[in-house]
Amino acid sequence: MGTEPRPSYVRLMTTLHIEHPITDYDTWLAAFDRFAGARRQAGVTGGRVARPVDDPRYVVVSLDFDTAERAAGFLRFLETTVWASPANAPGLDGRPRTALLEAERVAVV
Repeated sequence: MGTEPRPSYVRLMTTLHIEHPITDYDTWLAAFDRFAGARRQAGVTGGRVARPVDDPRYVVVSLDFDTAERAAGFLRFLETTVWASPANAPGLDGRPRTALLEAERVAVV
């Protein structure tokens, strides 16, 4: 009776997951683009912006970091500097939902 090989997990990154309703995508995207330098400085290594196919007034943002600490630090920046000011977050409609996610790659040993 053989045993199945146990998969090994390799931690790849931490992702800051953000989702929230918006009033207007173009307005929201222009504000998002204004913070490109802040994302670079915070250590964002990649990311994605997505919208549900059936709801153009909602966005889902995934920002990748090398460490959970950097992701948490950028989340604090968003909460205290960006989302706290309507001038910094035009197009935002409601409170963002966030999660810090650890991504792993599964490899069979």
